[in-house]
Amino acid sequence: MIDFLPESCKCCPIDNTLKIIGKKFTIHILRNMVILKQKRFNQLLASIEGINPNTLATRLKEMEKSNLIEKKIFNETPIRIEYSLTKKGNALRPILEEMAKFSIMFCCGDIFKDAKPRTFRHVYGKNLPIV
Repeated sequence: MIDFLPESCKCCPIDNTLKIIGKKFTIHILRNMVILKQKRFNQLLASIEGINPNTLATRLKEMEKSNLIEKKIFNETPIRIEYSLTKKGNALRPILEEMAKFSIMFCCGDIFKDAKPRTFRHVYGKNLPIV
C-alpha cells in the first residue's frame, strides 16, 4: 500500500474538509450564502429543496460550532437573526465556485434541460473573481 500522507498528518486533508462540509444540506447552505448572498433562516428554508426547519436549524448550529458562519441577533421586534460567513467559511467560496463551474462546463447534460453548456455568469449572473 502506498502511503500518500506525510508523517505529520493525522488524516487526509480532503477527507477532513468533507467531514466539515459533507453533511446533507451543508453545502447547499454555503452555496446560498456565498452565491445568492442569503442571510436569513426563512430565505434558506425556502430556497433549499427538501430541507425542513429542524434540519436547517441543526446544520446552522453545526456550521456555527465549526466556525464557518456566525449568527447575529438584532434587538428588534420581532427579533431578527442573520447568519454570515466567517473568514473560514468565506475560504470555501472558490471551492464552491469551481464545483459549480465544473458542472456547468462538463456536466451540462445532467444539469440543463437543453443540455447546452453555459458560463458561470449566465447561470449565476456574475463572473467568477479572478484570483
